[in-house]
Amino acid sequence: MGKFIVTPVSTTDYRRLAEKRLPRFLYEYIDGGANEQDTMAANIADFRRYRLKQHVLRDVGDRDTSTTLLGQASSMPVALAPVGMAGMMARRGEVQGARSARTAGVPFTASTVGICPIEEIQAAVGVAPWFQLYMLRDRDIILGLLERAQAAGCGTLVFTVDLAVAGMRHADTRNGMLGGGLKGSLAKLWQIGTRPAWAIDVGLRGKPHNFGHLRDVVPDPNDLNAYKAFIDAQFDPTVTWKDIAWLREQWHGKILLKGIMEADDARAAVEAGVDGVLVSNHGGRQLDGVSSSISKLADVASAVGEQTEVYLDGGVRSGIDVVKAVALGATGVLIGRPWVWALAARGEAGLTDYLATLQKEISIAMALLGVNTMEDLTPDLIED
Repeated sequence: MGKFIVTPVSTTDYRRLAEKRLPRFLYEYIDGGANEQDTMAANIADFRRYRLKQHVLRDVGDRDTSTTLLGQASSMPVALAPVGMAGMMARRGEVQGARSARTAGVPFTASTVGICPIEEIQAAVGVAPWFQLYMLRDRDIILGLLERAQAAGCGTLVFTVDLAVAGMRHADTRNGMLGGGLKGSLAKLWQIGTRPAWAIDVGLRGKPHNFGHLRDVVPDPNDLNAYKAFIDAQFDPTVTWKDIAWLREQWHGKILLKGIMEADDARAAVEAGVDGVLVSNHGGRQLDGVSSSISKLADVASAVGEQTEVYLDGGVRSGIDVVKAVALGATGVLIGRPWVWALAARGEAGLTDYLATLQKEISIAMALLGVNTMEDLTPDLIED
């Protein structure tokens, strides 16, 4: 039996509430990983391997959680990661997420496969988000999306490189989200019927539900199966580092390369001229059986940390995890599932509260470690 929650505080609290609010196929789309989900579990579990060294009787009366992420001032070393279809988890979810990020003073990243396009986000929030993009076969689509992002004022491009092909996410097939014909459609309708509050707030009031950045290129952007067929056809397994060099020529802002797990790939990214690398296994949603992100962070930071900024995503569930990542060499972290769970559970207010709690956890951890700034979080505070 789950715990009764009066006031959600932790990531686990928000996850539990999100499960109660979302139709099953949407909840499992966010919650699930690839194949047997071993890597997704390792992303979380491996953070527990690292222990912090507590220090006492230090002057920690002037703590500052703020930092700079790819040239953007941030209240803490956290950005909201791109999450596909976030606008299905709450009414116009990407807009609500961006508003909460603005309130918290952290960057928000709009996904290529988000429901709300960057123009809507920028108009509603007044701040241009970071923009996430994949390398698609049709380079004209890439150029068009880059032009839209630049016109909206986006200064940072988060470019995902670990999707040469899509991973095997069995939950999406099992619960009828993708495919399944009539049986799958009926399953989704039944699941929606069990969540009437979502059906009214998001299903009816949150329209349109098409993919805002792709509505002009997908045959039917309201049809998940048509979208999947389009994306499967557009993922390009022939992409190499030459294509990243081409991208560098097209985009004049910052580039954060998402999906780097090995030191040699990080070095190649630096040679390609990117401004940062994101140590990421796609939240365990691509190659199951690969190492956790946190276990790879120190090697990547050691290899390229003096030449470029190093970030991490995957498995971050608390401010303690953020502190560990920074101490191991990360400039900052990106969080995905946690912000969507908070948004699905309690909307913009819930996410704003969650981010405030995250910052407080970071600040308290700093005090008990005996440090005052992000620069003070160094590897000597970690024991493995």
